Amino acid sequence: MHSAFIFQLDSIMLQIRFITVSNKPPSWISEGFREYAKRLSSTCSLDLLEIPVEKRSNQKNMQPFIEREGEKMLAAIKPAATVIALDVQGKLWSTEELSQKLGGWLQEGKNLDFLIGGPDGLSPACVKRAQYRWSLSPLTLPHLLVRVLIAEQLYRAWTILQGHPYHKGAPPS
Repeated sequence: MHSAFIFQLDSIMLQIRFITVSNKPPSWISEGFREYAKRLSSTCSLDLLEIPVEKRSNQKNMQPFIEREGEKMLAAIKPAATVIALDVQGKLWSTEELSQKLGGWLQEGKNLDFLIGGPDGLSPACVKRAQYRWSLSPLTLPHLLVRVLIAEQLYRAWTILQGHPYHKGAPPS
């Protein structure tokens, strides 16, 4: 077992939303997201809200586009939700740390809104609004792939809380 405790999650329902800036993703991205949403469906509602990418012009300054996308993302946040911004400058979390955070969020009963920026990143206002800033990696990742990575990691974190053998990482030292 990788966690100090196992949660009984039968009666807990957590709404997790990914608020993301994107245009139509390839089918394999959508299928990957749906697969993990289905796996989590007994305890968590995993939903996706896509904000369309602002039409870019030939300008070199992308900031006005990022700001408009950010305003739309901020307007979509549920008032009582815990907000997690995906930000390369954020904190790196191990899977076990994510599992502990998920356990705490489940206990609090607060819904989660994950903010995933578009091709040019998140607006500073979105980053400022977040209670948590999470960096998946110092690598530059395709913003469409991030939704699948987060969905899989949330599922993995949930299985750790359940004592399920899906997670086969090294035991804690």
